[in-house]
Amino acid sequence: MKPGQLRALAATILSKLLQQQGSLATLLERPSVDAQEFPLLQEICFGTCRWYFQLDAMLAQLLEKPLKPKDLDVRCLLLTGLYQLHYLRVPEYAVVNETVAATLVLKKQWAKGFVNAILRSYLRDKDEIASRALLMEPGRFAHPQWFVSRMKAAWPEHWRALLAANNEHPPMTLRVNLRRMSRPAYLAALLEAGITARAGILCASSIYLEAACPVTALPGFEEGLISVQDEASQLIPGLLELQPGLAILDACAAPGGKTCHLLESGFAFSRLVAIDNDVRRLERVKQNLQRLQLQADVICGDAGQTAQWWDGNQFDRILLDAPCSATGIIRRHPDIKLLRRPDHVLALQEIQLSLLKSLWACLKPGGLLLYSTCSVLQEENSDAISAFIACTEEAKLEEIPAEWGVECQQGRQLLPSAQGQDGFYFARLRKAPH
Repeated sequence: MKPGQLRALAATILSKLLQQQGSLATLLERPSVDAQEFPLLQEICFGTCRWYFQLDAMLAQLLEKPLKPKDLDVRCLLLTGLYQLHYLRVPEYAVVNETVAATLVLKKQWAKGFVNAILRSYLRDKDEIASRALLMEPGRFAHPQWFVSRMKAAWPEHWRALLAANNEHPPMTLRVNLRRMSRPAYLAALLEAGITARAGILCASSIYLEAACPVTALPGFEEGLISVQDEASQLIPGLLELQPGLAILDACAAPGGKTCHLLESGFAFSRLVAIDNDVRRLERVKQNLQRLQLQADVICGDAGQTAQWWDGNQFDRILLDAPCSATGIIRRHPDIKLLRRPDHVLALQEIQLSLLKSLWACLKPGGLLLYSTCSVLQEENSDAISAFIACTEEAKLEEIPAEWGVECQQGRQLLPSAQGQDGFYFARLRKAPH
């Protein structure tokens, strides 16, 4: 690539992100960079998002006045430069030279000297600038203030550890297909392949890798011996009280990890229906089923619009892994810090309640619905379940007897752990028998 081109692309991606024009996943989907350069682009984008509020507090000290809205790309370029200087082991001269060159790629000739001066000012006084950035909570915890305040109120004993875990790089977690291999046997296979790993503590199927690696390097991946899945979501089959002959619905199923795990449980279900409204993500469900040599009825449709897809035959079990703010998986998707706002949470709660009400009709009397989210916000979890129970006479909340997580007013919450699971919420709802 030409000098500055990669940094300019990173600034452009971050600029689009701040304008709500996509996520890191979509904006990095087809980047115009060589395969060898993509890891650096990804690191700059993810890292700048992870530490955005701290970097922004640093930048504010270096600017005499805010940049104009039309120069958002230059502001983003400066933030990416600060991230590299503060957190990466890239030589300082290379960061400054490449970031300055990026102003020309962005067609911002005027900013060339300006960017150079800002970055060199930071280097002259970086320790003091970094210290001052920690005086306010967004800079100290690298999260937006609204989120810090919510976490303090919701989790007074856990909020500091939760925010710290969000700023860590996530572990790569595997799910062993216990129908085909035991966990000790697969740990031995990893050791033989030179991959260091340890067993998880919440699920008999979970394994944590010491360092992430391509799935192609994992023994037996293509043969379906293992899948990549966070340990928290591996709890789902155990919470659904599975047994032979059940009819099961996996609503909002893509990309299919939970669908496949249910089928790997070894029970002969009468049927398992997996539905999702995203055609592209539904292809991932089909690919996972094919790799693992499993079968399910895969339907493209809106789970909440039951008239479009439901045949009227009720299900014994329903898994509703509801659309949510994803605030429990910020460490995997740090752009959530920039994309989510408080008003989004209320809109999501409406969607969650609508899905609960629609899918409830699909559940047999005496059946069990498991509601889950990867959120740590009470509005989407306990509050949503309370609101549903209040307007549904035949819905009864069932206790989740477990030693893991935190018992909530309704349901149970796992908080993100630096070396363990993501943040996940579960609630079990039993439909009264006739």
